[in-house]
Amino acid sequence: MRVWRRIGRQRWAKVAIGTFAAEYLRFVGATTRFTLEPADAYARAEADIPVILAFWHGQHLLAPMAKQNKHRAAMLVSRHHDGEVNAIAARRFGVETIRGSGNHGGSFVHKAGVAAFQAMLDALADGVSIALSADVPKVARVVGLGIIKLAQASGRPIYPSAIATSRRLVLNNWDRTTINLPFSRGAAISGEPVIVPRDADDAALEAARRLLEDRLNAATLRAYEIVDKPARKFCSRNR
Repeated sequence: MRVWRRIGRQRWAKVAIGTFAAEYLRFVGATTRFTLEPADAYARAEADIPVILAFWHGQHLLAPMAKQNKHRAAMLVSRHHDGEVNAIAARRFGVETIRGSGNHGGSFVHKAGVAAFQAMLDALADGVSIALSADVPKVARVVGLGIIKLAQASGRPIYPSAIATSRRLVLNNWDRTTINLPFSRGAAISGEPVIVPRDADDAALEAARRLLEDRLNAATLRAYEIVDKPARKFCSRNR
């Protein structure tokens, strides 16, 4: 096991795994019949570009495929060594990457997070849309304040999004990572955007956080409703 871990941390191994992952996801996309909801989702978002695209952690593997060629986009990727594999895969789809992650308090003060937060602000100011998972790290289906503060500081809307496929493997880990399988029915859902005023106080920030959480859950449930019959419950904890 230690030998495989050492090999997995080698640069050449990360490149090989990241390349394979990207091409596998490309194959999944090519063999999946997707339903886009709303059907004019891209047209609706056009006026808001650049935007912040929010996914639940573990449900984001197909997210790079949502990028349209005419737009620039970047993804927030963990600085953990496994994150390099994700970054390599994303770049093969023409998606830029920003390395960093937040902490359990919902801000970006751990793991070079301050620099990552500023990099995301700079990217948005330069017209680059940002995609990131909205969960508090290691706490699935609970939106952290980091993404809310990013929207507040940048003035850009958050689009809650979900992608699901009928054929998939769900891992038994903290975020129930879903590996999408080829030859599926697929659904890509874009929820109503969440806008955070620049002058929002703590109460308004919390209200926006809860609204994003609700809309992410609704988008995710809708995606699984489309690909599964009957729908499977797939949302956050009950409140």
